[in-house]
Amino acid sequence: MQNFKPVTKQDAPKLRRYYQNCSYGLCEYSVGTKLMWRKTLHPAWAEIAGCLVIRNTIDGQTAFDYPVPGPQGDEDAALAAIESYCLEAGVCPVISVVPECRAAKLLARYPYVRVSNIRTWRDYVYYREDLQFFTGRRYSGQRNHIKKFHTQWPDAFFRPLTAADASVIGRFWEDYEAEFPKGDNAKARDELALAKNMLKMAGKSFFLAGGMFDGDKLIALSLAERCGDTLIIHIEKALYSYTGVYPALVQAFANAFGGDCQWIDREDDAADRGLRTSKLQYGPAKLAPKYRFEPQNELLSHVKAIPELRTERLTLSALEEADIPAYNALVLDQERNRWWGYDDVTGLGGAVEERSFFDVARRDFANGLATNFAIRLDGKLIGEAVLYRFDYQGGAELGCRISREYDGHGYGTEAFAAVANWGLYKVHLNRVVAKCYKENEASFKMLSSCMRRSGEDETFFYFEKPV
Repeated sequence: MQNFKPVTKQDAPKLRRYYQNCSYGLCEYSVGTKLMWRKTLHPAWAEIAGCLVIRNTIDGQTAFDYPVPGPQGDEDAALAAIESYCLEAGVCPVISVVPECRAAKLLARYPYVRVSNIRTWRDYVYYREDLQFFTGRRYSGQRNHIKKFHTQWPDAFFRPLTAADASVIGRFWEDYEAEFPKGDNAKARDELALAKNMLKMAGKSFFLAGGMFDGDKLIALSLAERCGDTLIIHIEKALYSYTGVYPALVQAFANAFGGDCQWIDREDDAADRGLRTSKLQYGPAKLAPKYRFEPQNELLSHVKAIPELRTERLTLSALEEADIPAYNALVLDQERNRWWGYDDVTGLGGAVEERSFFDVARRDFANGLATNFAIRLDGKLIGEAVLYRFDYQGGAELGCRISREYDGHGYGTEAFAAVANWGLYKVHLNRVVAKCYKENEASFKMLSSCMRRSGEDETFFYFEKPV
């Protein structure tokens, strides 16, 4: 399984190698967001196929950012690694905060998928020139506020902030808290604490910080990060007693750090009514969507109950309580199962009890992870066929094992072919895949009779049967 490392301040330069040229234009694709909100997002990172892959854990659920490619990055390989990781972990490969420019790629990748695009989390994105000049009738309010601000405080000026300004910034926070209008709001207090910690990083090469001064007194500040052609504003704070300082800060910051950026992203509003009203008043060019993709496999989409399949000699159906003794004997036959490729006992993660394997099979089906068919001869369980590892792209793997006393009669081939056809024509898979150890001549012969070879490695021969 891929090794992910928790994001720390020390990782910032490595993440910036990807984010500095990222064209997604969303605040989540930045060092600032990962650091500022790491206690909420719990982000961890890995470099896969030349891409930065971020795994977040939010309220106990795993969700990945869309991969950010480097110069030689392979997005498809990174997505495949995410899917493989989730298959091993037994979780759905949720890919969240997907930029609009990548949404079509995921729609084409996943035949069945739930997609959401919640208004609350859309970023407010502005043309850089609009915030620099506030040109046109729609910005008359901002221009008036700025004019009044400079009339009342004619000596106010803007300049960059560096690490040398730590004491000045500290005094600003004291002044800000003294007139903080949301002191009784726990969420607002938490956000303020996060902002304070982030401003301690003013002067880092990847952050741009600046402030508005009234003489020696810092009265407003902002911290941002450039990612591709977008300037992402992480923090904007000002003393409310200085009327008009907010639009003055916005304009001064855009002039100082906008450079040749096309866009300025002032992040989302988190459903805060005041923030929403304010950000809309600045006339965003767009509310940038953030799509959330939750792929659904064919089992979840088409199979409500395990059906009964019939062949010339066999019946295949769901495991039943009465099957438990025979099923346990099948699973615990270590000599026979050396070719199975999976240690059922170790996979339990605990002591083996009478119902252990039966309960795992039922739970896997309920969670849409696998379908375990009992293979029956004259009503007696003689083996199982398992359709599992649904890859969310139309494929699934099929495995089959027969009790040793029934070996050599072609039952495995008969059951395998029946489940493969069911998967292709009733579950609507695009392909069924299988593998066998190179030393397992019987499985190789069986798979060769009903599938085609698709490759090999040092351990396995691989097979597939497309629709």
